[in-house]
Amino acid sequence: MSTFRVTNPVTGETETEFATLTEAELDDALNRSANAYEEWRKTPLKERTQVLRNFADLIEERRDDLATVISREMGKRVVDAKGELQYGIDIPIYYADHAEEFLGDEVRKSTSGGRAIVRKTPVGMLLGVMPWNYPYYQVVRFAAPNLAAGNVILVKHASQCPESALLIEQLFREAGLPEGAYINLFATHEQLERVIADPRLRGVSITGSERAGAAVASLAGKHLKKVVLELGGSDPYLVLETDDLSDVAFQCTKARLSNAGQSCNGGKRFIVADHLYDDFVAEFTRTMAAMQPGDPTSNDAGYGPLVSKQAVDELSAQVQDALDKGAVAQTGGQPLDGPGAYFPPTVLTGVEPGMRAYHEELFGPVAVVHRVADIDAAVDMANDSPYGLGAAVFHNNPDVAVDVANRLEAGMVWINEREGGGASLPFGGTKRSGFGRELGPEGFAEFLNRKLIHFPVQQ
Repeated sequence: MSTFRVTNPVTGETETEFATLTEAELDDALNRSANAYEEWRKTPLKERTQVLRNFADLIEERRDDLATVISREMGKRVVDAKGELQYGIDIPIYYADHAEEFLGDEVRKSTSGGRAIVRKTPVGMLLGVMPWNYPYYQVVRFAAPNLAAGNVILVKHASQCPESALLIEQLFREAGLPEGAYINLFATHEQLERVIADPRLRGVSITGSERAGAAVASLAGKHLKKVVLELGGSDPYLVLETDDLSDVAFQCTKARLSNAGQSCNGGKRFIVADHLYDDFVAEFTRTMAAMQPGDPTSNDAGYGPLVSKQAVDELSAQVQDALDKGAVAQTGGQPLDGPGAYFPPTVLTGVEPGMRAYHEELFGPVAVVHRVADIDAAVDMANDSPYGLGAAVFHNNPDVAVDVANRLEAGMVWINEREGGGASLPFGGTKRSGFGRELGPEGFAEFLNRKLIHFPVQQ
Protein backbone atom coordinates (compact mmCIF):
# COMPACT_ATOMS: atom_id res chain seq x y z
CA MET A 1 0.00 0.00 0.00
CA SER A 2 1.25 3.49 -0.85
CA THR A 3 2.26 5.86 1.93
CA PHE A 4 1.10 8.87 -0.14
CA ARG A 5 -2.54 9.34 0.67
CA VAL A 6 -5.03 12.00 1.71
CA THR A 7 -6.59 11.02 5.03
CA ASN A 8 -8.97 13.77 6.01
CA PRO A 9 -8.25 14.62 9.67
CA VAL A 10 -11.84 15.75 10.21
CA THR A 11 -13.31 12.36 9.33
CA GLY A 12 -10.32 10.02 9.60
CA GLU A 13 -11.21 8.61 6.18
CA THR A 14 -8.71 8.05 3.38
CA GLU A 15 -9.96 9.88 0.30
CA THR A 16 -7.23 9.46 -2.33
CA GLU A 17 -4.06 7.42 -2.68
CA PHE A 18 -1.06 7.60 -5.00
CA ALA A 19 1.50 5.00 -6.03
CA THR A 20 5.12 5.44 -5.09
CA LEU A 21 7.74 5.66 -7.79
CA THR A 22 9.15 2.59 -9.45
CA GLU A 23 12.92 2.39 -9.69
CA ALA A 24 12.69 3.05 -13.44
CA GLU A 25 10.56 6.14 -12.84
CA LEU A 26 13.08 7.44 -10.32
CA ASP A 27 15.94 6.94 -12.77
CA ASP A 28 13.95 8.82 -15.39
CA ALA A 29 13.24 11.69 -13.00
CA LEU A 30 16.92 12.05 -12.12
CA ASN A 31 17.91 12.05 -15.77
CA ARG A 32 15.25 14.58 -16.72
CA SER A 33 16.30 16.86 -13.88
CA ALA A 34 19.97 16.70 -14.84
CA ASN A 35 19.14 17.44 -18.48
CA ALA A 36 16.84 20.32 -17.50
CA TYR A 37 19.65 21.95 -15.52
CA GLU A 38 21.77 22.29 -18.62
CA GLU A 39 18.93 24.21 -20.26
CA TRP A 40 17.68 26.19 -17.26
CA ARG A 41 21.06 27.47 -16.12
CA LYS A 42 21.55 29.06 -19.57
CA THR A 43 18.08 30.60 -19.66
CA PRO A 44 18.33 34.41 -19.39
CA LEU A 45 17.57 35.70 -15.91
CA LYS A 46 14.68 37.80 -17.18
CA GLU A 47 12.98 34.67 -18.49
CA ARG A 48 13.60 32.75 -15.28
CA THR A 49 12.09 35.50 -13.16
CA GLN A 50 9.12 35.78 -15.50
CA VAL A 51 8.30 32.15 -14.73
CA LEU A 52 8.19 33.07 -11.04
CA ARG A 53 5.86 35.99 -11.75
CA ASN A 54 3.61 33.71 -13.81
CA PHE A 55 3.58 31.19 -10.97
CA ALA A 56 2.53 33.88 -8.49
CA ASP A 57 -0.29 34.93 -10.82
CA LEU A 58 -1.54 31.34 -11.02
CA ILE A 59 -1.55 31.03 -7.22
CA GLU A 60 -3.64 34.21 -7.03
CA GLU A 61 -6.10 32.97 -9.65
CA ARG A 62 -6.61 29.57 -8.00
CA ARG A 63 -6.23 30.48 -4.34
CA ASP A 64 -9.68 29.22 -3.29
CA ASP A 65 -9.29 25.79 -4.86
CA LEU A 66 -5.72 25.39 -3.64
CA ALA A 67 -6.75 26.29 -0.09
CA THR A 68 -9.50 23.67 -0.08
CA VAL A 69 -7.00 20.96 -1.01
CA ILE A 70 -4.70 21.44 1.97
CA SER A 71 -7.66 21.81 4.31
CA ARG A 72 -8.62 18.26 3.33
CA GLU A 73 -5.05 17.02 3.48
CA MET A 74 -3.90 18.31 6.86
CA GLY A 75 -6.84 20.14 8.46
CA LYS A 76 -5.80 23.77 8.11
CA ARG A 77 -8.68 26.23 8.30
CA VAL A 78 -9.54 27.37 4.78
CA VAL A 79 -9.18 31.01 5.78
CA ASP A 80 -5.67 30.26 7.09
CA ALA A 81 -4.82 28.25 3.99
CA LYS A 82 -5.65 31.28 1.86
CA GLY A 83 -3.33 33.29 4.07
CA GLU A 84 -0.57 30.73 3.58
CA LEU A 85 -1.03 31.01 -0.17
CA GLN A 86 -0.24 34.72 0.04
CA TYR A 87 3.33 33.63 0.74
CA GLY A 88 3.13 31.63 -2.49
CA ILE A 89 2.53 34.95 -4.22
CA ASP A 90 4.87 37.21 -2.25
CA ILE A 91 7.97 34.98 -2.26
CA PRO A 92 8.24 34.38 -6.03
CA ILE A 93 7.65 38.09 -6.69
CA TYR A 94 10.29 39.07 -4.13
CA TYR A 95 12.92 36.88 -5.77
CA ALA A 96 11.87 37.92 -9.25
CA ASP A 97 12.37 41.54 -8.18
CA HIS A 98 15.72 40.99 -6.45
CA ALA A 99 17.42 38.10 -8.29
CA GLU A 100 19.52 40.39 -10.47
CA GLU A 101 20.75 42.25 -7.38
CA PHE A 102 21.49 39.02 -5.46
CA LEU A 103 23.36 37.51 -8.43
CA GLY A 104 25.44 40.64 -9.06
CA ASP A 105 29.22 40.43 -8.98
CA GLU A 106 31.00 41.56 -5.81
CA VAL A 107 34.19 43.52 -6.34
CA ARG A 108 36.86 42.69 -3.76
CA LYS A 109 40.17 44.25 -2.94
CA SER A 110 42.99 41.76 -3.24
CA THR A 111 45.60 41.95 -0.48
CA SER A 112 48.03 40.09 -2.73
CA GLY A 113 47.70 42.71 -5.45
CA GLY A 114 45.54 42.82 -8.52
CA ARG A 115 41.78 42.88 -8.42
CA ALA A 116 39.04 40.30 -7.88
CA ILE A 117 35.36 39.68 -8.30
CA VAL A 118 33.15 37.08 -6.69
CA ARG A 119 30.63 35.74 -9.18
CA LYS A 120 27.54 33.80 -8.09
CA THR A 121 26.52 30.84 -10.21
CA PRO A 122 24.02 27.98 -9.74
CA VAL A 123 25.23 24.62 -8.49
CA GLY A 124 22.75 22.23 -10.16
CA MET A 125 20.18 19.72 -8.99
CA LEU A 126 18.74 20.19 -5.48
CA LEU A 127 16.46 18.05 -3.33
CA GLY A 128 13.82 19.48 -1.01
CA VAL A 129 12.26 17.25 1.65
CA MET A 130 9.12 19.07 2.69
CA PRO A 131 6.72 18.93 5.69
CA TRP A 132 2.94 18.74 5.86
CA ASN A 133 2.19 21.70 8.15
CA TYR A 134 2.59 24.42 5.48
CA PRO A 135 2.26 22.48 2.23
CA TYR A 136 2.61 25.43 -0.18
CA TYR A 137 4.67 27.95 1.77
CA GLN A 138 7.47 25.55 2.67
CA VAL A 139 7.90 24.35 -0.91
CA VAL A 140 7.80 27.81 -2.47
CA ARG A 141 10.33 29.32 -0.08
CA PHE A 142 12.78 26.58 -1.11
CA ALA A 143 11.97 26.43 -4.82
CA ALA A 144 11.55 30.10 -5.77
CA PRO A 145 15.03 31.46 -4.93
CA ASN A 146 16.77 28.41 -6.32
CA LEU A 147 14.87 28.45 -9.60
CA ALA A 148 15.64 32.16 -9.92
CA ALA A 149 19.32 31.36 -9.38
CA GLY A 150 19.32 28.74 -12.16
CA ASN A 151 19.21 25.56 -10.07
CA VAL A 152 16.66 22.80 -10.68
CA ILE A 153 14.43 21.19 -8.08
CA LEU A 154 13.41 17.73 -6.95
CA VAL A 155 10.81 17.65 -4.16
CA LYS A 156 9.82 14.82 -1.89
CA HIS A 157 6.72 16.24 -0.20
CA ALA A 158 5.11 14.90 2.97
CA SER A 159 3.11 11.73 2.50
CA GLN A 160 -0.03 13.49 3.80
CA CYS A 161 0.07 16.09 1.01
CA PRO A 162 0.17 14.33 -2.37
CA GLU A 163 -2.53 16.41 -4.07
CA SER A 164 -0.95 19.76 -3.20
CA ALA A 165 2.43 18.34 -4.22
CA LEU A 166 1.11 17.54 -7.69
CA LEU A 167 -0.60 20.91 -7.96
CA ILE A 168 2.62 22.81 -7.28
CA GLU A 169 4.41 20.87 -10.01
CA GLN A 170 1.53 21.52 -12.39
CA LEU A 171 1.51 25.25 -11.66
CA PHE A 172 5.24 25.57 -12.33
CA ARG A 173 4.80 23.84 -15.68
CA GLU A 174 1.87 26.12 -16.57
CA ALA A 175 3.99 29.10 -15.55
CA GLY A 176 6.52 28.18 -18.23
CA LEU A 177 9.14 26.21 -16.34
CA PRO A 178 10.85 23.72 -18.68
CA GLU A 179 9.99 20.05 -18.28
CA GLY A 180 12.24 18.48 -15.66
CA ALA A 181 13.26 21.70 -13.91
CA TYR A 182 10.82 20.96 -11.06
CA ILE A 183 9.86 17.35 -10.38
CA ASN A 184 7.67 15.98 -7.60
CA LEU A 185 8.83 12.59 -6.29
CA PHE A 186 6.49 10.14 -4.60
CA ALA A 187 9.60 8.47 -3.24
CA THR A 188 10.23 6.05 -0.39
CA HIS A 189 12.88 6.68 2.25
CA GLU A 190 15.10 4.12 0.53
CA GLN A 191 14.70 5.91 -2.79
CA LEU A 192 15.65 9.21 -1.15
CA GLU A 193 18.95 7.61 -0.20
CA ARG A 194 19.52 6.92 -3.89
CA VAL A 195 18.69 10.51 -4.80
CA ILE A 196 21.07 11.95 -2.20
CA ALA A 197 23.83 9.56 -3.30
CA ASP A 198 23.47 10.52 -6.97
CA PRO A 199 26.63 12.44 -7.95
CA ARG A 200 24.56 14.93 -9.95
CA LEU A 201 22.72 16.12 -6.83
CA ARG A 202 24.40 19.15 -5.27
CA GLY A 203 22.42 19.91 -2.12
CA VAL A 204 19.52 19.06 0.16
CA SER A 205 17.09 21.22 2.11
CA ILE A 206 14.81 19.62 4.66
CA THR A 207 12.10 21.08 6.85
CA GLY A 208 10.84 18.58 9.36
CA SER A 209 11.42 16.87 12.66
CA GLU A 210 14.73 16.70 14.47
CA ARG A 211 14.92 12.97 13.79
CA ALA A 212 14.24 13.36 10.06
CA GLY A 213 16.76 16.18 9.84
CA ALA A 214 19.46 14.11 11.51
CA ALA A 215 18.83 11.20 9.14
CA VAL A 216 18.96 13.37 6.02
CA ALA A 217 21.98 15.33 7.24
CA SER A 218 23.82 12.09 7.93
CA LEU A 219 23.21 10.89 4.38
CA ALA A 220 24.11 14.26 2.91
CA GLY A 221 27.34 14.34 4.89
CA LYS A 222 28.25 10.83 3.82
CA HIS A 223 27.97 11.90 0.18
CA LEU A 224 29.49 15.38 0.70
CA LYS A 225 26.32 17.29 -0.16
CA LYS A 226 25.49 20.63 1.36
CA VAL A 227 22.39 20.59 3.56
CA VAL A 228 20.07 23.22 5.02
CA LEU A 229 18.06 22.08 8.04
CA GLU A 230 14.91 23.78 9.37
CA LEU A 231 13.80 21.55 12.21
CA GLY A 232 11.78 21.75 15.40
CA GLY A 233 11.39 24.48 17.93
CA SER A 234 10.12 25.08 21.44
CA ASP A 235 9.94 28.84 21.19
CA PRO A 236 9.92 30.79 24.46
CA TYR A 237 7.80 33.88 24.93
CA LEU A 238 9.18 36.02 27.75
CA VAL A 239 6.48 38.14 29.38
CA LEU A 240 8.50 40.51 31.56
CA GLU A 241 6.70 43.87 31.79
CA THR A 242 3.55 45.21 30.19
CA ASP A 243 0.76 47.73 30.76
CA ASP A 244 -1.68 45.69 28.67
CA LEU A 245 -1.66 42.12 29.91
CA SER A 246 -4.89 41.27 28.07
CA ASP A 247 -3.33 42.14 24.72
CA VAL A 248 -0.17 40.17 25.50
CA ALA A 249 -2.22 37.14 26.57
CA PHE A 250 -4.24 37.36 23.35
CA GLN A 251 -1.09 37.56 21.23
CA CYS A 252 0.31 34.55 23.07
CA THR A 253 -2.93 32.65 22.45
CA LYS A 254 -2.81 33.39 18.74
CA ALA A 255 0.83 32.34 18.64
CA ARG A 256 0.09 29.04 20.35
CA LEU A 257 -3.03 28.13 18.37
CA SER A 258 -1.90 29.25 14.92
CA ASN A 259 -2.12 26.26 12.56
CA ALA A 260 -3.62 24.26 15.46
CA GLY A 261 -0.31 24.65 17.29
CA GLN A 262 1.54 22.83 14.52
CA SER A 263 4.14 25.47 13.71
CA CYS A 264 7.83 24.93 14.37
CA ASN A 265 8.25 28.61 15.27
CA GLY A 266 5.00 29.05 17.15
CA GLY A 267 5.14 30.18 20.79
CA LYS A 268 5.16 27.10 23.02
CA ARG A 269 6.74 28.06 26.36
CA PHE A 270 5.50 31.16 28.15
CA ILE A 271 7.98 32.42 30.73
CA VAL A 272 6.34 35.02 32.93
CA ALA A 273 7.74 37.40 35.53
CA ASP A 274 6.55 36.68 39.08
CA HIS A 275 4.56 39.90 39.49
CA LEU A 276 2.57 39.21 36.29
CA TYR A 277 2.26 35.45 36.59
CA ASP A 278 -1.11 34.96 38.34
CA ASP A 279 -2.93 37.53 36.23
CA PHE A 280 -1.32 36.22 33.04
CA VAL A 281 -2.27 32.61 33.76
CA ALA A 282 -5.88 33.63 34.42
CA GLU A 283 -6.20 35.74 31.26
CA PHE A 284 -4.21 33.35 29.06
CA THR A 285 -6.31 30.40 30.23
CA ARG A 286 -9.47 32.35 29.49
CA THR A 287 -8.44 33.29 25.96
CA MET A 288 -7.08 29.81 25.19
CA ALA A 289 -10.26 28.09 26.38
CA ALA A 290 -12.37 30.45 24.27
CA MET A 291 -10.62 29.34 21.04
CA GLN A 292 -12.27 26.01 20.42
CA PRO A 293 -11.43 23.73 17.47
CA GLY A 294 -13.96 23.11 14.76
CA ASP A 295 -14.66 22.41 11.10
CA PRO A 296 -11.75 23.91 9.11
CA THR A 297 -14.12 24.94 6.33
CA SER A 298 -15.93 27.24 8.78
CA ASN A 299 -14.69 30.70 9.71
CA ASP A 300 -16.24 30.18 13.15
CA ALA A 301 -13.67 27.55 14.16
CA GLY A 302 -10.92 28.87 16.42
CA TYR A 303 -8.57 26.37 14.81
CA GLY A 304 -8.78 23.08 12.97
CA PRO A 305 -7.87 19.49 13.79
CA LEU A 306 -4.36 18.13 14.12
CA VAL A 307 -2.97 16.41 11.07
CA SER A 308 -3.83 12.87 12.24
CA LYS A 309 -5.01 10.69 15.11
CA GLN A 310 -1.40 9.61 15.53
CA ALA A 311 -0.45 13.24 16.19
CA VAL A 312 -3.22 13.47 18.80
CA ASP A 313 -1.96 10.32 20.50
CA GLU A 314 1.61 11.61 20.68
CA LEU A 315 0.56 14.99 22.07
CA SER A 316 -1.77 13.31 24.56
CA ALA A 317 1.08 11.10 25.81
CA GLN A 318 3.29 14.15 26.40
CA VAL A 319 0.55 15.95 28.31
CA GLN A 320 -0.41 12.90 30.37
CA ASP A 321 3.22 12.37 31.35
CA ALA A 322 3.31 15.91 32.76
CA LEU A 323 0.00 15.49 34.59
CA ASP A 324 1.07 12.16 36.09
CA LYS A 325 4.20 13.84 37.46
CA GLY A 326 2.42 16.75 39.09
CA ALA A 327 1.73 19.38 36.44
CA VAL A 328 -1.69 21.03 36.37
CA ALA A 329 -3.96 21.54 33.35
CA GLN A 330 -5.59 24.95 33.82
CA THR A 331 -7.82 24.06 30.85
CA GLY A 332 -8.01 21.10 28.49
CA GLY A 333 -5.62 18.18 28.87
CA GLN A 334 -7.52 15.29 27.27
CA PRO A 335 -8.18 14.56 23.56
CA LEU A 336 -11.71 15.15 22.36
CA ASP A 337 -14.02 12.25 21.55
CA GLY A 338 -15.08 11.57 17.98
CA PRO A 339 -13.58 10.54 14.66
CA GLY A 340 -11.63 13.76 14.06
CA ALA A 341 -8.06 14.47 15.13
CA TYR A 342 -9.02 17.13 17.67
CA PHE A 343 -7.26 18.25 20.83
CA PRO A 344 -8.60 21.02 23.08
CA PRO A 345 -6.70 24.20 23.98
CA THR A 346 -4.54 23.22 26.94
CA VAL A 347 -2.56 25.31 29.43
CA LEU A 348 -0.09 23.46 31.65
CA THR A 349 1.49 24.93 34.78
CA GLY A 350 3.92 23.32 37.19
CA VAL A 351 5.93 21.69 34.41
CA GLU A 352 9.38 20.72 35.71
CA PRO A 353 12.55 19.08 34.37
CA GLY A 354 12.00 15.34 34.05
CA MET A 355 8.60 15.81 32.42
CA ARG A 356 8.45 15.29 28.66
CA ALA A 357 6.68 18.64 28.25
CA TYR A 358 9.65 20.50 29.73
CA HIS A 359 12.17 19.84 26.95
CA GLU A 360 10.21 18.21 24.12
CA GLU A 361 8.46 20.14 21.36
CA LEU A 362 4.67 20.13 21.81
CA PHE A 363 3.24 20.07 18.28
CA GLY A 364 -0.34 20.99 18.95
CA PRO A 365 -2.54 23.40 20.95
CA VAL A 366 -0.75 22.91 24.29
CA ALA A 367 1.03 25.74 26.12
CA VAL A 368 3.40 25.52 29.07
CA VAL A 369 3.54 28.52 31.45
CA HIS A 370 6.50 29.02 33.80
CA ARG A 371 6.96 31.50 36.67
CA VAL A 372 10.37 33.21 37.04
CA ALA A 373 11.75 35.66 39.55
CA ASP A 374 13.50 38.10 37.23
CA ILE A 375 14.97 38.72 33.77
CA ASP A 376 18.09 36.63 34.40
CA ALA A 377 15.99 33.65 35.42
CA ALA A 378 13.76 34.14 32.36
CA VAL A 379 16.74 34.11 30.01
CA ASP A 380 18.23 31.05 31.71
CA MET A 381 14.96 29.14 31.39
CA ALA A 382 14.47 30.23 27.77
CA ASN A 383 17.93 28.97 26.88
CA ASP A 384 17.42 25.71 28.79
CA SER A 385 16.23 23.96 25.65
CA PRO A 386 17.79 21.81 22.95
CA TYR A 387 16.09 24.08 20.40
CA GLY A 388 16.88 27.59 19.25
CA LEU A 389 14.47 28.61 16.51
CA GLY A 390 12.45 31.67 17.54
CA ALA A 391 11.47 33.67 20.61
CA ALA A 392 9.49 36.72 21.66
CA VAL A 393 10.13 39.31 24.36
CA PHE A 394 7.44 41.49 25.91
CA HIS A 395 8.73 44.49 27.85
CA ASN A 396 7.66 48.14 28.01
CA ASN A 397 11.24 49.33 27.57
CA PRO A 398 12.46 48.49 24.03
CA ASP A 399 16.11 48.83 25.10
CA VAL A 400 15.63 46.24 27.81
CA ALA A 401 13.78 43.98 25.37
CA VAL A 402 16.61 44.17 22.84
CA ASP A 403 19.17 43.43 25.55
CA VAL A 404 17.19 40.32 26.46
CA ALA A 405 16.93 39.38 22.77
CA ASN A 406 20.71 39.58 22.48
CA ARG A 407 21.05 37.02 25.25
CA LEU A 408 18.63 34.48 23.82
CA GLU A 409 19.93 31.44 21.95
CA ALA A 410 17.60 31.75 18.97
CA GLY A 411 17.70 32.42 15.27
CA MET A 412 14.81 34.92 15.39
CA VAL A 413 13.43 37.17 18.13
CA TRP A 414 10.25 39.27 18.02
CA ILE A 415 9.87 42.30 20.28
CA ASN A 416 6.43 43.05 21.78
CA GLU A 417 4.68 40.99 19.10
CA ARG A 418 4.12 37.38 18.18
CA GLU A 419 6.16 35.66 15.51
CA GLY A 420 5.84 36.91 11.96
CA GLY A 421 7.99 36.96 8.86
CA GLY A 422 8.10 37.78 5.21
CA ALA A 423 9.92 37.04 2.00
CA SER A 424 12.72 39.51 2.73
CA LEU A 425 13.49 38.22 6.25
CA PRO A 426 15.82 35.27 6.93
CA PHE A 427 14.19 32.27 8.59
CA GLY A 428 16.15 29.70 10.57
CA GLY A 429 17.52 28.68 13.92
CA THR A 430 20.44 27.44 15.94
CA LYS A 431 21.21 24.46 18.21
CA ARG A 432 19.00 21.47 17.35
CA SER A 433 16.60 23.65 15.38
CA GLY A 434 18.99 23.30 12.46
CA PHE A 435 21.31 25.49 10.44
CA GLY A 436 21.27 27.54 7.28
CA ARG A 437 18.64 30.08 6.32
CA GLU A 438 15.66 30.37 4.02
CA LEU A 439 14.14 33.55 2.59
CA GLY A 440 15.75 36.95 2.20
CA PRO A 441 19.14 37.35 0.52
CA GLU A 442 20.52 34.78 2.97
CA GLY A 443 18.19 32.09 1.65
CA PHE A 444 19.02 32.97 -1.93
CA ALA A 445 22.74 32.50 -1.25
CA GLU A 446 22.57 29.04 0.34
CA PHE A 447 22.89 27.06 -2.89
CA LEU A 448 25.14 29.27 -4.99
CA ASN A 449 28.74 28.78 -6.05
CA ARG A 450 30.68 31.92 -5.11
CA LYS A 451 33.32 31.78 -7.79
CA LEU A 452 36.46 33.90 -7.33
CA ILE A 453 37.80 35.48 -10.51
CA HIS A 454 41.17 37.20 -9.96
CA PHE A 455 43.10 39.53 -12.27
CA PRO A 456 46.73 40.60 -12.03
CA VAL A 457 47.60 44.22 -11.28
CA GLN A 458 48.00 45.30 -14.87
CA GLN A 459 44.53 44.13 -16.03
